[in-house]
Amino acid sequence: MKIGDITLKNPVVLAPMAGVCNPAFRLIAKEFGAGLVCAEMVSDKGILYENERSLKMLYVDEREKPLSLQIFGGERESLVAAAKYVDKHTNADIIDINMGCPVPKITKCDAGAKWLLDPDKIYEMVAATVDAVQKPVTVKMRVGWDEDHIYAVKNAQAVERAGGAAVAVHGRTRVQMYEGTANWDIIKEVKQNVSIPVIGNGDISTPQEAKECLEKYCVDGVMIGRAALGNPWMLYRTVQYLETGEILPEPNAREKMNICMLHMDRLIELKGEDVAVREMRKHAAWYLKGLPKTGSVRNEVNQMTTRDDMGKLLFNYVEQVEEIQQKIS
Repeated sequence: MKIGDITLKNPVVLAPMAGVCNPAFRLIAKEFGAGLVCAEMVSDKGILYENERSLKMLYVDEREKPLSLQIFGGERESLVAAAKYVDKHTNADIIDINMGCPVPKITKCDAGAKWLLDPDKIYEMVAATVDAVQKPVTVKMRVGWDEDHIYAVKNAQAVERAGGAAVAVHGRTRVQMYEGTANWDIIKEVKQNVSIPVIGNGDISTPQEAKECLEKYCVDGVMIGRAALGNPWMLYRTVQYLETGEILPEPNAREKMNICMLHMDRLIELKGEDVAVREMRKHAAWYLKGLPKTGSVRNEVNQMTTRDDMGKLLFNYVEQVEEIQQKIS
């Protein structure tokens, strides 16, 4: 799959999840085989006002490439100016515009999913951005605002007409938030009505589902989000399955905690130990998901304040699991 002049090794894409897709996690996703990784969304105003946190979110490790940096905003002038900044001052490969975030504080600013109600605005905003930058411009959107306002095909056509290089479509409406099920039939309809690459997103939790979505709904790529939280093996196993037809085994407890610690160490490099360990509490819970007898350790994770204490807790748990498994075998 090509997005503009950027060629992806495979059609597996890490979704741009807010509060998650910083360089620490993105690099792990890349090492686990993702063809493209997407950064969490950054406010156009934050970039223009040179907000320290916003500018730090634009950092790209060369090992992550190809990478897509996502911006959001509701006004043409500020969105275009932020896109120009990303174009000139970052080593990202692709500039993505967020048209899917359902959170009220974003939609109240006429940003995120609010765009879904106006194909004309989509055309104007995307066209202005494309004209202002050298990097390919893509859009991440939802199928619609609610059941009565599903303009996915018109919106995607507006993106294409404006010069957008690809569109990623999440199969839920804004009203659904992250509940209910994704409507892949609408995603297929989008694919049938545009010629730019379409990346499908929503409810892909196994390699088999990823392959089915590529084949049944004819999308060019699959975007994996929540299924990769604490589980970058989902990306690796999906790539391997698409390439070889082989389903590789799930990781064991020690493998999971080894990557959890790598994740934490990279986060510490980025944010310092105090902030990183607090952030890693949610990630550690995700890494523990699916493993046996995690009740007490999951509770204790939320009390951890240092890297060494977190590591000691997690590997004590691993040893307990391995002892139980040895007795059973």
